[in-house]
Amino acid sequence: MNTGRTVFAQLMDFLPLRDFRACVARYHGHYKMQSFTCLDQFLALAFAQLTARTSLRETVTCLNAMAPKLYHMGFRSAIRRSTLADANERRDWRIYADFAQHLIALARPLYAAEDLGLDLDQTVYALDATLIELCLSLFPWARYRATVGAIRLHTLLDLRGPIPTVVHITDGRGHELHLLDQLLIDPGAIYIMDRGYMDFARLQRLKQAGAFFVVRAKNNLRVARVYSHPVDRTTGLRSDHTVRFTGHDSRERYPQSLRRVRFYDRERRRRFTFLTNAIDIPALTIAALYKQRWQIELFFKWIKQHLRIQAFYGTSANAVKTQVWTAISVYVLVAIVRRRVNSPLPLYTVLQILSVSLFEKVELAPLLTPENSHLLDPDLPNQLVLFE
Repeated sequence: MNTGRTVFAQLMDFLPLRDFRACVARYHGHYKMQSFTCLDQFLALAFAQLTARTSLRETVTCLNAMAPKLYHMGFRSAIRRSTLADANERRDWRIYADFAQHLIALARPLYAAEDLGLDLDQTVYALDATLIELCLSLFPWARYRATVGAIRLHTLLDLRGPIPTVVHITDGRGHELHLLDQLLIDPGAIYIMDRGYMDFARLQRLKQAGAFFVVRAKNNLRVARVYSHPVDRTTGLRSDHTVRFTGHDSRERYPQSLRRVRFYDRERRRRFTFLTNAIDIPALTIAALYKQRWQIELFFKWIKQHLRIQAFYGTSANAVKTQVWTAISVYVLVAIVRRRVNSPLPLYTVLQILSVSLFEKVELAPLLTPENSHLLDPDLPNQLVLFE
């Protein structure tokens, strides 16, 4: 008989509990607490994320079905739906937001050496935002349009990983640009942005902080060409110009010259125009950098499909933010575990394996090996065919 520890308990061993307790103390998370601690709340929500539970009732039912194992999984009090719901409503969501930042700080060095496929040593970030629509009658605080509710997830993604380094949650009306005002700029880093972030004063702030940017230009951009650099048109490049803004407001907010790179994507038959202050980076690398921005779109798609951030367990702003930050913590925790146990499997496969084995008493590292990944392979050779 296997008397080892459950996979869930081994997974939670990677949590920096000292940092978690510091976050709880910072926001008085245990004020007027009876027995259900913030750690119990986090473990229950992490279990719900890992197993894709759709409601608190479903989460509590599954946990209580394994009641003899809960103590050894880290739970120190009984799990009840009403208690968990009250904790989500009342306990400060910033506890879990700060804790997610501690996990991010642990994860980023683990992926710092990951190859982007580009000859660059700098840190490369992608900046974007995504909408999560909500029912306005249930979430009246999240008004987006007259009949639609939504929250906006603003994210700065380190493309070596990819690991979210900054996440900011606003209602749907919060403009994408506002995150640029709150960023602590990383000097020497490269920030890749879509044209929604085309704001001259904010681009000037990035430049003054010693950072570089690659932003897709708007169609109505007014510039004057100062100098033309030679390009190889067989690569898709169409031009590489040094330009200056000619509009009064744009010239006043960004008086220096910068580069305008035009590129034609033959696969998608689309033309792109990029603006950048990176003078020494080859023009083709500028185009390749912008293509890397697609990773943040994949990140949004991934967390929406595989984590519970669209069906919420509570209707208050506090409950929604608690659930989103817990989902981000689980994503980063799985990324940490994947690297710490040297698993070559993609993050999706690791999450699928964990979701069906949390109560099993097997060693975590051997579980996350390619030899076990065939159990989740949809192309098994002996799979029955439904239709001939």
